[in-house]
Amino acid sequence: MNRIETCVLNCYAVEEAEKNMVFTARLTQRGHKIQSMKDLMELYQKSYTGETVRTISSLPHPAVQKFAVITVAVVGASRRFLAQITRHQNETKFMSASLQYSDYAGHADFVVPYEVLTADPSIRDFYLKSCREAMSAYEKLETMGISNDSAGYLALQSLRNILIISATPYQWKHMIGQRVCRRNTEETRYVLLKIWDDLYHLSPQLFSPEQTGPFCQRDCCKEKKMSCTQPVPKDMLPSELLLQDFPGIGKGGCP
Repeated sequence: MNRIETCVLNCYAVEEAEKNMVFTARLTQRGHKIQSMKDLMELYQKSYTGETVRTISSLPHPAVQKFAVITVAVVGASRRFLAQITRHQNETKFMSASLQYSDYAGHADFVVPYEVLTADPSIRDFYLKSCREAMSAYEKLETMGISNDSAGYLALQSLRNILIISATPYQWKHMIGQRVCRRNTEETRYVLLKIWDDLYHLSPQLFSPEQTGPFCQRDCCKEKKMSCTQPVPKDMLPSELLLQDFPGIGKGGCP
């Protein structure tokens, strides 16, 4: 799990998201003053402060946060993570490496869950040995004339993959808020915390803890009896949460 990397591919889109959000919010209140395209462009180019971004993004009007798409790459997450995160479909697009077209014979690598990563070395060795045995069967099927597409049915959930995610700022906040909750798998939390950390460094106003963190950090846990009973402190940053909950791995981030 320590080899999972995340990066915002189009960093400029975060600034674009801020600008479009402020512009569209202002537009709703100043339409009567716009008589020409020149007037509109003057409003579009009007400057704003970080406090303006923070104020507008905290309002209950998500439409203004949907006029830009931020694309993030995840390298090395498991197929299990892929299955979990792709449940988010509203305003979100996903693209991953294909088992049909990619031949993993001789190239397979595996995510080691944090619990296994921090366990006794003998447990880690057993886990990795089991993963390699499964992919050895994958390779053997190919030598018997079976396509890598069909052999892919033997591929494990732990197989490392590449995933590209594109979403609006509003949807990123929705995904992060849901998936950094401790009720998710450790890998899912780890990846989304890394993505949140990347986005926070690009725009601390738009992706602040009070607007992006799990429900327990923003308000209170909505899981009721299924709560983990470990609320995240209101002012804790994603980098701090990574270091607290995943010691020894480090927070990583965009290269």
